[in-house]
Amino acid sequence: MQATLLILGSGTSMGVPTLGCDCHVCTSSDPRDRRLRPSAAVIWNGHNVVIDTGPDFRTQALDNGIKTVDAVFYTHAHADHILGMDDLRPISYKVKEKIPLFADDPTAAVLETVFDYTFSEDSHYPLRARVALNRLNGHAAVQVCGATFQRIPLLHGPIETGGYRFGNAAYLTDMNAIPDASLPLLHGLDVVIIDALRFNHHPSHANIDEAIAWVDKIGAKHAWFTHMCHEISHAEVEADMPGHIRLSYDGLRIPFEL
Repeated sequence: MQATLLILGSGTSMGVPTLGCDCHVCTSSDPRDRRLRPSAAVIWNGHNVVIDTGPDFRTQALDNGIKTVDAVFYTHAHADHILGMDDLRPISYKVKEKIPLFADDPTAAVLETVFDYTFSEDSHYPLRARVALNRLNGHAAVQVCGATFQRIPLLHGPIETGGYRFGNAAYLTDMNAIPDASLPLLHGLDVVIIDALRFNHHPSHANIDEAIAWVDKIGAKHAWFTHMCHEISHAEVEADMPGHIRLSYDGLRIPFEL
């Protein structure tokens, strides 16, 4: 079935513009150089599945007309990926069943700690988000509204993060390596969104050259970079990319087969 991959945020944990910076990207008039914290949504037949609810999630949902959420998949527990979870509250009040959240064990443990007032059995907070936290580890897959979401273990420096495959597309943020066991799960992709932080080496994020190499190794037909810092000028960097690789931007909508 036809679906859309919506880039809600294409920036880093600091966002672009970065506070206190007046570099040429942070002061750029190109709207593609304004990047909220990394997040995406998969949209089909009236369904919305979100990947990560960072601190900009409320703004991202308002900007893109997201009024319902069928599920949320978390990549890992860093602040720029989880701190907007509480913004699911007004959306969750409109549905009969709790919104399912999917996260690996370490991420779920952090969510339960940070949002103790939501998940604790002892909490009496009456306006807590109506969400249900589910564990999703390793190469596990789960169906949401008839679509399959496959977790893809990735390496983000010393920690494991979760990428996700859905149909012939995959979302691989916050990574600098893909374990050999995960590569077969990415076979036959038409679309991949992949971490490309900056030009120089980083201990836990792919840089531009490394991201290009991973795209080639995966063999995806089309790729878009995400999680880009303020060193990356959209127009300048994209002009030097191979034809099958583009830079994503906030609000980008990519059609694919789910």
